[in-house]
Amino acid sequence: MGYFSRSVIFHDLDTDNLPYEKVGKNEPVCIADEVPFEIPESWEWVRLGEVFQHNTGKTLNASNRSGELLTYITTSNLYWNRFELDSLREMYFSESEIEKCTATKGDLLVCEGGDIGRAAIWEYDTNIRIQNHIHRLRSYSEICTEYYYYVFFLYKHAGWIGGKGISIQGLSANALHALLFPLPPLTEQYRIADKIKEFEPFLDKYAQAEKRLNNLNNQFPDLLKKSILQEAVQGKLVPQDPADEPASVLLKRIRSEKEQLIKAGKIKRDKHESVIFRRDNSHYEKLDGIDRCIDDEIPFEIPDSWVWARFGQVIFLLSGTDFNPKEYNDTQKGIPYITGASSLSENGVLLNRWTETARVIANYGDVLLVCKGSGYGKTVICDIEEAHIARQIMAIKKFITLDMHYVRLFLQANFDKIKSKGQGVIPGIDRNSVMNLLFPIPPLSEQRRIVEKQRELFDKITLI
Repeated sequence: MGYFSRSVIFHDLDTDNLPYEKVGKNEPVCIADEVPFEIPESWEWVRLGEVFQHNTGKTLNASNRSGELLTYITTSNLYWNRFELDSLREMYFSESEIEKCTATKGDLLVCEGGDIGRAAIWEYDTNIRIQNHIHRLRSYSEICTEYYYYVFFLYKHAGWIGGKGISIQGLSANALHALLFPLPPLTEQYRIADKIKEFEPFLDKYAQAEKRLNNLNNQFPDLLKKSILQEAVQGKLVPQDPADEPASVLLKRIRSEKEQLIKAGKIKRDKHESVIFRRDNSHYEKLDGIDRCIDDEIPFEIPDSWVWARFGQVIFLLSGTDFNPKEYNDTQKGIPYITGASSLSENGVLLNRWTETARVIANYGDVLLVCKGSGYGKTVICDIEEAHIARQIMAIKKFITLDMHYVRLFLQANFDKIKSKGQGVIPGIDRNSVMNLLFPIPPLSEQRRIVEKQRELFDKITLI
């Protein structure tokens, strides 16, 4: 091959045909556990240090101001097969440091830090200095440097540099010198590099397609859940049962229940009551004594046994209020204080603060909606007897004959719509945007079947 080295790697054909390495006058040692794959008979295994002369760059030292002030690159400038040179830094280099730390055209540069093993060939006619976390590899004799770049790319993405198994965990000078590289004949090195370059456009397209597929796979469970929620609120998740009491009868009962709560002083009468009805095969809303067609607002068709209503007409929404730090504690004494998204898990309320005096109370079975700050739009069913809710929380009270899990399911199905109405520097949802949502109401028994089916399907998705 024309390479002279202190390390000689060979196959012992007389015994076990395994690869051995002889270093200097030492006895040969079997290195079969280091060899990552088989190579053609015309190739050889070689330590990288026998092919390349190696240097690292200069360590940054702000107090050292002797020498010439020159630009240099760091690992943040070095990417796979390219460099970003828009903003180069400067430091002082002595004459000896310039010689040791300068990359010239054709040098292979490899990251020691950052993304360990990332490499690129310096193809510029002008020289550049390197910082200490970059290795400069300069061949002792003629080679195809591009071939070795591709081997670094392979080793890195196969996890053999900075990974596991036969990998190099770091990339110190010694580790770099010791890397085993497959060495083809010189002309074959060039043929390999040319063939890879020929395929690179296709590889880039494949990589982009793979990235899209990976993103889709990662998003698939959430997308599937969203689809299930949409099917649920459109009446497509479970079949309708003609024996169910129609939702129109349920809506009348809800209005009667609200009237009783108003008379009992538990809730206030709506200033602008809304009634949605069908006429001439269109949807109308009677509001403030005026009828108007709302066909353009209706998002989808619902089964005949269902009805539409404004969400605020069938629920009671309670907005929270904050305490100052002196009014709450973490002693687990008094009434739990729910402050925001961090107090809510997927399965219920996390108890971490308490208050002696509560002003706005949520109770067991209420639907809690985060309306301000981090996690706004998140919902949960309250699983404790009573709790004070902070300004970041709204509570949909369990006063009315509705399945509260269906109410939560409806809010989850409208999660994106609710969040899109977030306003202000700190994203938030105002109560009117929630109250004005168009709410598809199934018969009560169907609400329960929908919730049961949704849970069943979500549990299966979790197991995927």
